Amino acid sequence: MSSLEDRLHDALTGDDPGRALSPDLFERVVGSIDDDRRRRRRLRHTAIAWGAAVVLATTAVTTLQREGIDMPWWVLEIATTLGLIGIALWLGPFIKRFGRAYAADVFHDNPLTGKSYIVLTDIVYYLIFAAYIMFTVNFETTYEWGPDVSAAQLKVETARVGGILLIIGVLHGLNIVLMPVLGRLFSLNRRLSGTDQR
Repeated sequence: MSSLEDRLHDALTGDDPGRALSPDLFERVVGSIDDDRRRRRRLRHTAIAWGAAVVLATTAVTTLQREGIDMPWWVLEIATTLGLIGIALWLGPFIKRFGRAYAADVFHDNPLTGKSYIVLTDIVYYLIFAAYIMFTVNFETTYEWGPDVSAAQLKVETARVGGILLIIGVLHGLNIVLMPVLGRLFSLNRRLSGTDQR
């Protein structure tokens, strides 16, 4: 069979062991629509939760400043660090969910390599996040900040969040570009080793 026929066969038969297949195509389509609705609902709830957290944090800081109550510098430092950890725990599975299908398409000749590749990129992802958080965390205030939260500290903390998003975005973009090249190399290597054995 050709590659297109293989892909159509896999899509229609659904070789996923965790999924119960229905002999009726209509039921499978309805199930797929329900899955899509659940995913969209989950994304909406996540976006609402993040938006509410940002609004609450902004309101709290504004209220404290309006009342003349200064917030110690370490409160914002801890909040930013917890925010970075939250982004890491949320963004990792989000990228992985959509990366599985891409890796399966790229490594269609050798699915085990694709699964291993996804696991290894997950490890790299969390190592980069952990290293970035440890490199950028502050354990004492600087002379520019003072004992309370200031504009200089807000700039640094915003740069911390923007920095990790930029790093992960660039690395993810490189991964998207390089993965087909690696998939092609692995596929070519496998074909060459197969012809050598004959």
